[in-house]
Amino acid sequence: MTSNRVRWWTFAIVCLALFMAMLDNLVVITALPSIRRALGASVSDLEWMVNAYTLTFATLMMTGAALGDLFGRKRIFLIGVSAFTLGSAVAAMSDTTIQLEIARAVQGLGAAFLTPLTLTMLTRVFPEERRAAAIGLWSGISGLGLAIGPLVGGAVINGLPWSAVFWINVPIGIAVIALGLLRLEESFGERRPLDLPGLGLAGLGLLGVTFGLIRGNALGWGSATIVSSLAGGLILLGVFIWRERRAANPMLDLSLFRSMGFSAANVSGFMMSAGMFGSILFLTLYIQQVLGATPLEAGLKTMPWTGTIMIVAPVAGVLAGRIGPRVVVMAGLVGQASALIWLGIISTTTSPYLDLLPAFILGGIGMGLTYAPLAESVMSSVPANRQGQASGSSNAIRELGGVFGIAVLGAVFQHIATTPLSFMDGFHAAAFGGAAIVLAGALAATFLPGRAGARDVAAVPERMEVPA
Repeated sequence: MTSNRVRWWTFAIVCLALFMAMLDNLVVITALPSIRRALGASVSDLEWMVNAYTLTFATLMMTGAALGDLFGRKRIFLIGVSAFTLGSAVAAMSDTTIQLEIARAVQGLGAAFLTPLTLTMLTRVFPEERRAAAIGLWSGISGLGLAIGPLVGGAVINGLPWSAVFWINVPIGIAVIALGLLRLEESFGERRPLDLPGLGLAGLGLLGVTFGLIRGNALGWGSATIVSSLAGGLILLGVFIWRERRAANPMLDLSLFRSMGFSAANVSGFMMSAGMFGSILFLTLYIQQVLGATPLEAGLKTMPWTGTIMIVAPVAGVLAGRIGPRVVVMAGLVGQASALIWLGIISTTTSPYLDLLPAFILGGIGMGLTYAPLAESVMSSVPANRQGQASGSSNAIRELGGVFGIAVLGAVFQHIATTPLSFMDGFHAAAFGGAAIVLAGALAATFLPGRAGARDVAAVPERMEVPA
């Protein structure tokens, strides 16, 4: 039996690490103009400063979760935090673009190792009746990191050196490492031989697909590089699935997808990330380039969207624990889609901010209602000894959804917004397209459990989790 003291120390440590990783998602994007001036970076260099992080993050999350199950979740979590902290320090001290790009890749590796394990360790220490509320708070901390990211980035552009966006991670990382060594308990998943072929196939397959989606708009969807990258990635993922179905000790037990709750939560999470993050990118451009906001003003003006997530997510976790995730997630996704449709209808080149504000708040409420119940659905739908695999795969699927959404809606935007005068036409199309994708996620959410306590555990033999 885990004590309350251990539970809340675990909660504090993993949420602090998650906050650090989530902060880095958006803070760097708003600091890119300062980095470009300081290092003389080209547009391509700036793209790779973002892509180096995204590629390693999306590609290695399942690997991080698998290593945690085998070698110890505490150990791999702290290795991930150490890599992220080291990457942040190197990034802050970089004086060339290539150094910064390599440092960003190291940050991505660290984030890939620590992020899925925060959910696994949190799920392990909280009993089922308190898990939904804990995951709701965990989601709120994640929302806080996303919310203040644009503000920190905006502050950098308004006077602080660009390296501050990376130095801020270093004291947080050191604190997490110290506290983790003292307070976290070690635990393992099923102690099986490491599936090296599976790790390689999954990593290379995700790398090919992610690279193709990220670079498709820049290089052209019909270019040999993009076609070969996407085709090669899909073939490798196909071989990965074929092999995992036959392997004695698979990295990802595909029988997890027999659980309707697990499959529905992953489809909904993919669609939510695709629709929302693809749309929010263009919303940020709209606020700055069309409405004329500075980066700091843009961060403040989007706070009602991102900040609302932090407030609503804990409530959503408690609510889903009482009535089940289906209604909560469906309401959240419909709310997100409605916010995008609202913005697509009312936004003009002269829209007053107060006209946009209700849609921002609605979008934030929708996202807050979605995150925690989806995470709880994933973790409660699988046996305890498979929760590391479940967390790693669901995080990778959701991250890939965001990359997919940015690529697809970016292609729609670029096809329509061929001149500055047609920017609004492209923005409206991206908003409506994002809403359609999110509504597809709401349709998938109809297959989630419909009442509190409903568990649809995959038909996998459960073995006892091995504590340290």
